[in-house]
Amino acid sequence: MQKESIGAKIAEYLLQIKAIKLQPNDPFTWASGWKSPIYCDNRVSLSYPEVRSFIKNELANRIAQEFPQAEAIVGVATAGIPQGALVAEAMNLPAAYVRPEPKSHGRQNQLEGDLKPGTKVVVLEDLISTGKSSLKAVEVLREMGLEVIGLAAIFTYAFPIAEENFKAANCPWFALSDYNVLIEAAQAKGYVASSDVANLSEWRKAPEKWGA
Repeated sequence: MQKESIGAKIAEYLLQIKAIKLQPNDPFTWASGWKSPIYCDNRVSLSYPEVRSFIKNELANRIAQEFPQAEAIVGVATAGIPQGALVAEAMNLPAAYVRPEPKSHGRQNQLEGDLKPGTKVVVLEDLISTGKSSLKAVEVLREMGLEVIGLAAIFTYAFPIAEENFKAANCPWFALSDYNVLIEAAQAKGYVASSDVANLSEWRKAPEKWGA
């Protein structure tokens, strides 16, 4: 399948299983205080074997294409942990995961797994908004001596700030599907009215102002 077809298929799956909900007229409120017409929880896909397998296989295929030198997959806690393990299994690569902060007890690990310094790793995320939390994980891994060669995600809101943040951190990345593809799929499948499309598109351009 072409990248565009894969993105559309994943968007349709996520809408179908209600991992993504669109409510332009009854918006959600994020922890940041932003109003949002979209709620995304890709962990829901884990409960649907067909969807789970499709995402796993497409992530593995794309990582093999874009980061062929990958020697391990590192999921970002918590949502990236199961996805990272699934993809690592599909690619027959070592798996690990990284916490936002070190554990407060035991060995106080921040990286769980056994990866040696210099290992070429791909970081696995479920969702990209601004990219800041993902890049914090990338920074931690680099400080540990791992070579982060890229990051892969299931879905991105396609905020311009995310592109800027990844570029500044010198971290190549991709997401299988994005907000623009989602809106097209949602309109085509009747999840949103055509009259709502312009409003939904405006949110991505200035989420901090939308709905204020």
